[in-house]
Order: sequence, then structure tokens, then C-alpha cells
Amino acid sequence: MIKIISDSTCDLSEELLNKYDIDILPLHVVMGDKEYIDGVNISPDEIYVWSDEHKETPKTSAVGIEEAINLFRKYTDAGEEIIAFAISEDMSTTANVMRIAAEELEKEDKIHVIDSMNLSTGVGHLVVEAAIMAKNGESAETIVNEIEKMRHRVRASFVIDTLVYLQRGGRCSSVAAIAGGLLKLHPKIVVENGKMIASKKYRGSIDSAILKYVADLEEELAKAKKDRVFITHSGCDKELIAKVREKLEALNRFDEILVTRAGSVISSHCGPGTLGVLFMEE
Repeated sequence: MIKIISDSTCDLSEELLNKYDIDILPLHVVMGDKEYIDGVNISPDEIYVWSDEHKETPKTSAVGIEEAINLFRKYTDAGEEIIAFAISEDMSTTANVMRIAAEELEKEDKIHVIDSMNLSTGVGHLVVEAAIMAKNGESAETIVNEIEKMRHRVRASFVIDTLVYLQRGGRCSSVAAIAGGLLKLHPKIVVENGKMIASKKYRGSIDSAILKYVADLEEELAKAKKDRVFITHSGCDKELIAKVREKLEALNRFDEILVTRAGSVISSHCGPGTLGVLFMEE
């Protein structure tokens, strides 16, 4: 038996986690002198309130070593192999924590840690693919090899409503944040080789920016893997999400269009109003 585990930044819904029998190792969110567990005792909306009150972005930290050891042991003691996914190593030390946990358990041959080289449902795509392969009886070696080939085909991007949260977290200058607000600029952030890169900037309301962003993706989406596409957001208007879904449905391309809400770690850095369309190249 093979167990699929991911850190909490994969942003998969509870429904999907249950459907594919995926366990989650949560990252942590630090707000002031209090530490919270992503997806357990803190929500993105609570983070936004705290961040606005304190004019700073919460700090986030990797999964805890003891948490990783305890979860891994549960399955290795039952004789199962584990494939564990982590957010890009350029963004967190989570993958390394997982490797240390495997070493502590002396189960490096049974616990396979994958650097997703991505974030949010960019990770989620790979996690679901691995879970499907495991269910179909593929070996851990085969799954790891396939995922390592596949991860370079994930296309993850998103449009940010406000630069304030990136500025508070040191990922954009104060001048850029102020200018962005005055000019109503909404940057498109793309994940490439495990790193976040600022791409095109959209001007106007966030709704018009996101709809233009989706329209700009249509050529790429027409060549995407057909199984699924994710619409992942950090707290967007339901009508806007419905419009994005309609645009994707009009392509008649995907078997599933899945809407997920970004968790506390991802949301604490990008702020409210962010939306991305994440897919894989065929």
C-alpha cells in the first residue's frame, strides 16, 4: 500500500482529500506571539483582520518535525510506503523537514519526499495525480518518476488584488505597493522553476483584471491536460468566480473544473481577492 501525504499548501478541498484518501501535514502561521496551525485553528479571514489591525503580514513556518514523524510513523508502522509532497523548496524548508523525519524513523527507503517546485493547487495537481496512480496499483518508484517528469508541466499563476500584503511581507517595496494602489495595478504572478515571478500587470478593477487574465490564458488552456483545472482564490466574490468558471466551461476542454479556497499560509502572503487558474500541460 502507498499513502499520499501533502503539506497544507496544496489547497485541496476536504472533499478532494477524502475522495483521494490524502493526508495533510500543516504548516504554521505566526501572528504576534501566537502560533497557529494552517487549516486547523486559523482561517484566512481571521488573518486578514489581524494583518489589517497590526499593519503587518503574519510569519509562516514549515511543518513541525514531531508532527511529520508522528504522521509518517502511523503509516510506516502499518507497513505502508509514503509519498510526501512539499511546497517548493525555494519557498519553504518543509521538504527538508520531511526528509529529516524519514531519517529519524530510519525509513528513507519507504518515505519518498517530492519537492513540488510549486505552490497551492499547483502542488494539488501533482498530489491528485499521485493518488490516482497509487489507487491504480502503481509502485512508489513509478509514481515518483512520473511525478518528477510531470511537475514541469504544471502551470500556476494568479492575479493579486492588492500589493499591500506582499509589501508587508517584504516581497514588494512600499513605493511599488503605493503606486500599485494609486494606479489600480494588479500583477500576475507566475511560478517558474519553483520561484514566484512577477509577470504582466493588469489595470482597472480586480474583476476586470481577473477576467482579462483568464482570457489571456485561453490559448494555453486549449492545450491543457483535460482531466481537471483548478480555480483557486483567497476570498473572491462568488459572482466573479462564477464568471471565471463560465469562461472555462465555454472552452469545452476539461472533465472537471474545481474551485478551491486557498489556505491560511498562501492567503497570508497574497491577501484577499487573489485568484488563479492552475492546470497542467498535456
